[in-house]
Amino acid sequence: MSENHTRDLVHVRMNTPERTHSPTNPILSLDASDAVLLRVKAVPGAKRDAIAGPLGDRLKVRIAQVAEDGRANRAICALVARALNARESQVTLHSGARSPEKVLRIQGVSPATIRQALGIA
Repeated sequence: MSENHTRDLVHVRMNTPERTHSPTNPILSLDASDAVLLRVKAVPGAKRDAIAGPLGDRLKVRIAQVAEDGRANRAICALVARALNARESQVTLHSGARSPEKVLRIQGVSPATIRQALGIA
C-alpha cells in the first residue's frame, strides 16, 4: 500500500456509548517534560488504519500493518501524528514495543488539542 493511499485512510471515529474512558486511569497524562503520554490499545493486521476511539483506559487504534519488526509501531505513531496534524517526529513510542498496550509520547501538542482531534471526552 502506498504512503499516499495510507494517508487517505486516516479515520477517527467519535465516542460511542460502549466506548468510554475511565476518569481514574486517564488515557492522557503528562510526563516530567510536559510531553503528553497517550495510552493506546493496538490492533495490528486490521482491514484499514483507524482510530476507533476510547476503550477503557486506552485509545483503540486499528492498523493495517502487521506487528513485525516494529512496522506496526511506526504505523501507529504515523497515524496518530496525521490525526493530530503533527510531524511524525512529534509522536514516538514511549513503552510497549512488543505489547498491544502501548504508550505514545507526543511533544508540542496540547492535551486539549489531542482530546479534540482523537475524540477523547
